[in-house]
Amino acid sequence: MSASSPLVALVGRPNVGKSALFNRLVGARRAVVEDLPGTTRDRLYGSARWGAHDFAVVDTGGMEVEDSGAFTALVREQAKRAVAEADVILFLVDTVTGPTGPDEDVAAILRQAKAPVVLVANKADNPERQAAARAEFYRLGLGEPVAVSALHGTGVGDLLDQVVALLPLVGEESAAAEEIAIAIVGRPNVGKSTLLNAILGEERMIVSAIPGTTRDAVDTVAEHEGRRLRLIDTAGIRRRGRIEPGVEKHSVGRTQEAIERCDVALLLLDGTEGVTAQDTHIAGDVAKAGKGLVVAVNKWDAMPKDANWGGFAQLLLQRLRFAPWAQTCAISAQDGSGIDDLVRYAKEAADARRVRISTGELNRVVQRAVATHAPSSSSAGRLKVLYVTQADVSPPTFVFFVNDASLAHFSYRRYLENTLRSAFGFRGTAIRTVFRNREGDSRGGS
Repeated sequence: MSASSPLVALVGRPNVGKSALFNRLVGARRAVVEDLPGTTRDRLYGSARWGAHDFAVVDTGGMEVEDSGAFTALVREQAKRAVAEADVILFLVDTVTGPTGPDEDVAAILRQAKAPVVLVANKADNPERQAAARAEFYRLGLGEPVAVSALHGTGVGDLLDQVVALLPLVGEESAAAEEIAIAIVGRPNVGKSTLLNAILGEERMIVSAIPGTTRDAVDTVAEHEGRRLRLIDTAGIRRRGRIEPGVEKHSVGRTQEAIERCDVALLLLDGTEGVTAQDTHIAGDVAKAGKGLVVAVNKWDAMPKDANWGGFAQLLLQRLRFAPWAQTCAISAQDGSGIDDLVRYAKEAADARRVRISTGELNRVVQRAVATHAPSSSSAGRLKVLYVTQADVSPPTFVFFVNDASLAHFSYRRYLENTLRSAFGFRGTAIRTVFRNREGDSRGGS
């Protein structure tokens, strides 16, 4: 999704099927879908294509005119912001319930919108509902409704034909730097959404002191010093035994998916609470996925005056001994201190993931390392490193061809990995080493 892509916003009262239509349009189960009003709270962005037209889609929380819960006013404000940004607005209503008072209130707001509004009558699963939709929803004053079933896909093609006809023309974009996907992860209520707002410089995410405000993994595309960033805000991850079934379980699954599709994870800790076992567990998930990792210690401004960052960072890396390559940074998401350094570290880690080393240079470094510290021998024999090559990037992956991969002890594998890091950097990102027999029989990697 380009930062200049036309934007289509899905709005309406709660539980009319906005998330189901969002998933249908972007072609993936990106939004959490539950038969429970208010499941979607933040704006959730995705990319869609119809014919030759590419555009962005934003799912929003339900627009309620009367406050009925702790988040209602916040959700309504997010929806209004999405409407203000949109090039086309899809106003969803429910053919099962028919027009309601809240529908009429939302319609009154949308009649003042600058962007064109398409009235979408959802859950029209049969001809009777389709006919009733066209008859009943005229009274909202937004033209003839398009009857669809987001769940089954009925009528969605006709809807998309209307949407692309209303989209503004987009000129050819200048070549942009490669996008960096950054996932903001951590335990609940450590300030992830506040951090995203600090990076963006606007209230894009709902921020609340109640744990669990963010349920979806929410994508936001922004430009930062000529680089395109895809920032993914995620739901907090609690210990496995404390994860509730239903929406929370879906949300944790979305967070794991966000880790899988990001380049770099920003792991946010609460400095006032220290480093918890769950923090190290989440960092382990990031390292296991082979991603970049920047650990941001939030609320540093609230730490005691005698708190020493050098000592805290050293203790942190001791706890993250499986990822000594991680970058660390002290920040305050509330007042914005440390944010510039944090973004710079994330960009450096993303760039390190894409570094490719020539085979000749690799082998010169590795052969010197083997000559300096040869593998120890055992009754089974001695490991011989024949040559090494880089097989892939993101993460950088190195294949060592050896006489017998079973002789590659963990400690020696770590020594060779540290040799590569010392010679070529790779600060902030995982790398992978694979040991393979000369005949091609791979026996494990690290």
